[in-house]
Amino acid sequence: MVEHDLGVIDEIVARGHPNIKASHRTTLEITKDAWLTPRGDCIIAVSSNKSASDLNPQLKKALKDGLWLVFIISALKINEYDYLVARGSPSLLFTDSRSLVIRKSSYIDGRTIAINSNKAAKDIHLKIREYLKSPDATIRVLLIATNSPDAVLAKLEDFIRKGGPGGT
Repeated sequence: MVEHDLGVIDEIVARGHPNIKASHRTTLEITKDAWLTPRGDCIIAVSSNKSASDLNPQLKKALKDGLWLVFIISALKINEYDYLVARGSPSLLFTDSRSLVIRKSSYIDGRTIAINSNKAAKDIHLKIREYLKSPDATIRVLLIATNSPDAVLAKLEDFIRKGGPGGT
């Protein structure tokens, strides 16, 4: 976790699984569990190194203060990324030790880390969803709690336009 001029940043690493469907219309979930049944259609990745309760306390505080969450999914092996923007809330609990969930709705439970998202599992780029059906797939997720999601996304677009790490 790092504090940055754009906000508070944390990182998650997770893996794919053959039962990934990533087809849910209103939620997106990442779990620490290594297994997944076909019923888990909101799950986009398994074997995560973090759950809602594991997130850095500064990030959790920022989200409880109502900051925005910019959630950037990077699938480096296939050179793809996607992102979503959601809202924090004073009602967030961060108590679940197995998974984390982002919701399009305003429903909150112990797994919820952000609400009123602009995307759910089915909205993630198809190439990333297909990639995550492989048990060899790995993603890195940056979680950025910020007052200015537009500034974060502008920096991201500039970074990609310049070719990413080591770009021109």
